[in-house]
Amino acid sequence: MTETNAPQRNGHTAAAGDTDATYWEARYAEQDRIWSGRPNDLLVREVADLPSGTALELGCGEGADSIWLAQRGWTVTAVDIVSTALRRAAGHADDLGVGDRVTWERVDVTAEDLPSGQFDLVCMQYYHSPAATADSREAVLRQAATRVAPGGQLLVVGHAAFPTWLAEADRPDVHLPTTAEVLSGLQLPDGWTVETDELVAREAVSPEGEVGTRADSVLRVRRGD
Repeated sequence: MTETNAPQRNGHTAAAGDTDATYWEARYAEQDRIWSGRPNDLLVREVADLPSGTALELGCGEGADSIWLAQRGWTVTAVDIVSTALRRAAGHADDLGVGDRVTWERVDVTAEDLPSGQFDLVCMQYYHSPAATADSREAVLRQAATRVAPGGQLLVVGHAAFPTWLAEADRPDVHLPTTAEVLSGLQLPDGWTVETDELVAREAVSPEGEVGTRADSVLRVRRGD
């Protein structure tokens, strides 16, 4: 399995003082499209058999996951910190005829409240940013859990290890949390059920085209009715 939503190129590195907004705006400014335009495989695997309803995606980027959900009948609220990404996402959704099923909102999830309401699915795929901290990430996820409707699901997919072409020692500033750490950080009350807790090894391709492997973590939890 390849990483279907991987960056096509990554020439931008974080600079001292970068915030999430400045880092990612610079990333998106590098080229007209930085992601593949296809939904993430693990989102598809985990959600394809769920009944459609309302969904909230955090960090939607150029919109591939939210658009896929909309195409399957979901009504989606998609948020990201990058205005450039949201404009592209809205254009892609309109081109594919599902623009009326997705609401795009610019939100800094580490500093602002998430969209109000409750959703049948709340998901966050690969929320890794040089400007994010473990504490800020956990705070975002705890708030995300409060947006899950009774009977709804929270899906968190992330990188669990560095790819084989990148040594962990090269990025000592980056911690990739395990599913156990994610679950602990959520501080969920009684009434939640773990539906998926898995480490998935897969094939991946570097920005330079080198084929290797990496592992991703998948945590899906369901709130009680």
